Amino acid sequence: MLKIKNNSKVNLSDIPVLKIGELRDEIIKENKRPIGFFGKDWGEGRIRLFVILEDAPELLVSSAIFEADEKSYECITNEIPSFHIYEREFYEQFGIEPLHHPWLKPVRLNQDKYEFFEMKGEEVHQVAVGPIHAGVIEPGHFRFMCNGETVYHLEIMLGYQHRGVEDLMVKNPSNQLAESICGDSVIAYNTAYSQMMENLKNIQVSNKAQLIRKVCLEMERAAIHIGDLGAIAGDIAYLMGASVFGATRTLVINTMLEFCGSRFGRGMVTVGGVNYDLSDEKIERALKTFDKVEKDVERMTNTMLKNSTVMSRLEKTGTVSEERAKEAGLVGMAGRACGIDVDSRFDFPDKWNEELGIRKKAFKASGDVNSRFKLRYKEIRESFSIIRKCLAKLADYKNDPLITNGEDMAKDAFVVSIVEGWRGEIVHIAMTDNDGKLSRYKIKDPSFNNWYGLALAVRNNGVSDFPLCNKSHNLSYCGNDL
Repeated sequence: MLKIKNNSKVNLSDIPVLKIGELRDEIIKENKRPIGFFGKDWGEGRIRLFVILEDAPELLVSSAIFEADEKSYECITNEIPSFHIYEREFYEQFGIEPLHHPWLKPVRLNQDKYEFFEMKGEEVHQVAVGPIHAGVIEPGHFRFMCNGETVYHLEIMLGYQHRGVEDLMVKNPSNQLAESICGDSVIAYNTAYSQMMENLKNIQVSNKAQLIRKVCLEMERAAIHIGDLGAIAGDIAYLMGASVFGATRTLVINTMLEFCGSRFGRGMVTVGGVNYDLSDEKIERALKTFDKVEKDVERMTNTMLKNSTVMSRLEKTGTVSEERAKEAGLVGMAGRACGIDVDSRFDFPDKWNEELGIRKKAFKASGDVNSRFKLRYKEIRESFSIIRKCLAKLADYKNDPLITNGEDMAKDAFVVSIVEGWRGEIVHIAMTDNDGKLSRYKIKDPSFNNWYGLALAVRNNGVSDFPLCNKSHNLSYCGNDL
C-alpha cells in the first residue's frame, strides 16, 4: 500500500492496483482502521475500488479493479468488523456483493423495500418513530424491538434525503456548496474542501489565514458542544442547565457573527485562505466573551455533576463498551467517550500543534451518557485554550495576505483531506482526470460511522432513555445521506 500524508496530493498512477483477493489480504494483514472505501466507474464496465487506512500520522492507500463480469468478493467485515458500513455502501452504489457479509442492508436507497430485523415472542412489541419527527429536524426512521419498556434492538433507517452532493461537487465545486453539506459543521466542511482544492492548485495558505481557520474551527466545536450540554440537560428535565447552556452558546455564535457576518461561519473560509480579517478590537472583545463563557460553562457543568438526580440519569445510561465501539468503527467524540483514542487534530497534526504547544489530553472514558457529557466539557475547555493561543500568535502575522491565489488544478491527482469536526473526522477525497477536472469527489461524515453506535447504546435501556442517548450522540442525518 502507498503511504501518503493528510492534505497532500499524489499521482493516481502511483496508487497500487491489486487483484481484489490480494487487496483483501493486504487490508487484513495491515489491520488498520478504515478511512475510505469507495468506488469509481473506470469505464468499459470496470469499477475501481479505493481503500484508505489510518496509519497515523500517515495514510495507506491502495486499489483494486473489478472487471465487468466480477460482481462479488469475499467480505472483509468478518475479519475487521469496522468495514461493515463501508462494504454496504459500496455494494449499494455498484452492485458488487461482499459475500457472507453479516448485515448487508442498504445504507441510503432503502425506502422502497427494507426488511427490518424481527423478534418473536408474546411480550415482544415494536415501537416505530419517524421519519417525521415532532420538531424541525431532518427525517429518519427508528424501529425499536422491545420487551415491555426494555429495548432489545434499535434499527435505524436513513436515506430520506437524496441531494447528490458528491455529484454536485464534481460538476460545480464551490465553498458555498461545501459549507451547505452539513449546516452545524460549516467551518469543518469548508476547511476540508478548501484544503482539498488548495492541494490540487498548489496554493500555500498564509499563516494568518491558517490561524483564523483554526480559531473558527474551535469556536464551532465549543459552540455546538455547549448547545449539546444544554440539550442533554433538557432531556433530563434539568431546565436551569438547558437555559444557561443555551444562552451561553449564543455568546459564542454571536462572536462568529461579528467575525464574518454569519453565526454559523458561512463565508469565512475560502479556497486560498479566509475572507475576513480579525482586528485587534474584535479579538479583544472575543477574548472577554470567551472568559465569561468558560466560567459560565464551568459553573453550570459542576453544578449538574454534583446533583444526584442528574447523575442518576447520566451514569450507566446508553453505555457502549470500548470493544463494541471498535467493532462498529466509532470515530470522533462518540469513539473517544468509549475509550477509542482517535482525534484527527493530533493523529494528523498541523505545524501549529508543535509551535503553540497544543497537546492531546487524557480522558477517562466510561462509554455512557455521562462520559459523552464530560467529554464535551473537556473539549470546550481545550478549544478555548487553543483559541487563545492562536489569537495571541496572530499578532506575528499582521501583514500576511488573507487569500493566496494558485494554479490550475493538477492532472490525474488524488488528495485526501481530513478535518476533525466537532462530531469527529470529516473526510474529503478528490480525484482529477487528465484535463485537470474533478472526476470523483467522495465525502465521509463521522455520522456515517456512528449511527450504529447509537443503536448499540440503546440496547438494554428503556424506551424513554432513547432521547437522552440520541442527544448525547447528536448525529447528522444529512451528513449520512449526502
